[in-house]
Amino acid sequence: MTHVVVIGAGQAGSSLVAKLRNSGFDGQITLMGEEAVPPYQRPPLSKKYLLGDMELERLYLRPESFYSENNIDLRLGARVTAVDAGAKTISIGEEETLAYDELVLTTGSSPRRLPAAIGGTLEGVHVVRDLKDVDAMAPDCVEGRRVLIVGGGYIGLEAAAVAASRGLDVTVVEMADRILQRVASPQTSDFFRDLHEAHGVKILEGVGLKEITGEGRVSGATLSDDTKLDLDFVIVGVGIMPATELAEMAGVTLDNGISTDAQGRTSVDHIWAAGDCASFPYQGGRIRLESVPNAIDQAEIVAQNIMGAEKEYLATPWFWSDQYDTKLQIAGLNTGYDNVVTRAGDEGSVSFWYYKGDTLVAVDAMNAPRDYMIAKRLIEAGKSPSPEVVVAPETNMKALLKA
Repeated sequence: MTHVVVIGAGQAGSSLVAKLRNSGFDGQITLMGEEAVPPYQRPPLSKKYLLGDMELERLYLRPESFYSENNIDLRLGARVTAVDAGAKTISIGEEETLAYDELVLTTGSSPRRLPAAIGGTLEGVHVVRDLKDVDAMAPDCVEGRRVLIVGGGYIGLEAAAVAASRGLDVTVVEMADRILQRVASPQTSDFFRDLHEAHGVKILEGVGLKEITGEGRVSGATLSDDTKLDLDFVIVGVGIMPATELAEMAGVTLDNGISTDAQGRTSVDHIWAAGDCASFPYQGGRIRLESVPNAIDQAEIVAQNIMGAEKEYLATPWFWSDQYDTKLQIAGLNTGYDNVVTRAGDEGSVSFWYYKGDTLVAVDAMNAPRDYMIAKRLIEAGKSPSPEVVVAPETNMKALLKA
């Protein structure tokens, strides 16, 4: 009987084992998770869960009973310490060894942390990644407290939105010239800067963090321009790194994460990877996507390929971000864009359409779900309406799909 072992009980791992069973796989399945709770959604952690609008059980991707009912051995609180690809075994803790026939690494990613030398290990310095991070942060999120958010990407801005909504005094520092500089156009940056400032958030761009100060616990910070801030706590949102330690132990090739082929196989026989940790072929290069849709879609393809389907993963990137009452939906990848046009909608909705030459490559849609859905379908179909048509108020957007 084939034994599939999946290391990493997040969105990708949970999706993969469910797809195996739903596809008729009748072998042994073991899903390993370091946390003590069943696989859960991460996006609501720093939003509805932190705000108290969602209970823990509602975070679960599937009821805990799902795993036992489907004969999936869910091992919680289990830390895998080694992988021996030659023997096809993994080590759990210091005493247990488990054999596998097929091993899948869905190890996800870990947040970048600030160095201890600048106060990164002081009490009250938080990251936003898993349940324990948000539970540790919750007691600090009290109305009137002062928080510094380091990093003006989507993680930092989502944290800022929640903190401001709870009545905290919020300052965001972004070392780059503008927030979202790495991932979005100046137009999108301007939109979210205005949104946050309208909610009382102070955004400082082109300013870095020199050090966090305090005796044991955060009490302040000094910025790169020598500005000093009095603080109660700090949230660090400066990106994430793919979790590749176990892949390295197994001798797997790394390339911006765990390198896989189009079907999810790594360079080592019988070892696969999916989700945030995995990079894969995309449009003549390689890419690693940090998103829920990618984790689900890629994991399900790997599950099918373990069963012999030989399917290639054809990514159709899409993302979202919720900040205050604004839902940002992103279709495509804006890498290499050279033109952005704006389509204004009703009641403050807007979408920014990214072009590379004459080709539509991505769209950022703010409270404009119809623009997003149409753009997504256009990009997937390889269709590129002219910028002039897109921005014209009289354009029938649905008709673009039939053009």
